[in-house]
Amino acid sequence: MKKKSATALVILVILIFIGYIVFDIAFNDGNKQPGESSKSSSDSHDQWFVSKVLETGIGKLKAVAVSFSGNIFLGGDSFIICYDPDYKALWNLKTDKPVVALSASGDSLLAATLETIFVVNSKGEIKDEWGPFEDSAIITSVASNRSFVAFADAGNKIIMVLDKKGNVRSMIGKTGEPFIIPSPYFDVALDDKNILYAANTGKRRIEIRTTEGSLLRYFGEPGLAPEAFCGCCNPAHFALLPDGFVTAEKGINRIKILNERGEFIEFVSSKNDFIAPIALDVASADGKTIFAANPADSKLYVFKRK
Repeated sequence: MKKKSATALVILVILIFIGYIVFDIAFNDGNKQPGESSKSSSDSHDQWFVSKVLETGIGKLKAVAVSFSGNIFLGGDSFIICYDPDYKALWNLKTDKPVVALSASGDSLLAATLETIFVVNSKGEIKDEWGPFEDSAIITSVASNRSFVAFADAGNKIIMVLDKKGNVRSMIGKTGEPFIIPSPYFDVALDDKNILYAANTGKRRIEIRTTEGSLLRYFGEPGLAPEAFCGCCNPAHFALLPDGFVTAEKGINRIKILNERGEFIEFVSSKNDFIAPIALDVASADGKTIFAANPADSKLYVFKRK
């Protein structure tokens, strides 16, 4: 009797599993967005290779930024490290809060924690701290240019634009076109013309807005095709390049290059051993070298074009 009961239980589990797979396929097919692509990413080959892997050995790595002078900044659980272009450590700053995002801004570095932003000088000293700004904040990204600083708050689904002294100039997302942010992946960037770029991850697209929040245009669609963003909450990270974007996804962990119109150019990395649900933070100053910080193994991957 025990043997029959065990066999029946195994059969029941198998039937439930098969039923789940059938339901999942039917659900996903029935809920494709208009224009959603199902073309596989395997149709394109990676055009970049890993030229260097750097491990800090200090703590969990979460963020990367690079200055136009070539200095590389890494941030994570209560630390910020600055390296020169030859990967020689220049300074190491211990922080009392985990650092989740970085942005190089002239001679300064903006380092975001979940609720505040540190202003760090070129010597690795904290000169100011801005915030907290909103209750229940979960800051996930910070960006800067000559005029403004912007940060994304996934907890409140807003982007705040500040002046260079940390004063709030605008709050984007409370009215007008809202952000749909299902999880704490919410990236933002600023260009030299004061145009703001935001990852509206629930809609799987990158939006181009003014610093007051007006939506100018967007690109991106759901799907597996090279030009699309697969799964949920993508693109998880992105960075501006001189002539386009580098984006990083989770679910299918791939890094790719898009042009200024959002059209697919090439894969940086699509066939890799990165853990699928954990996206890599990306940065590049010149578009010739791409830095990717991997929270899964706390290593910095440096990509060069083949």
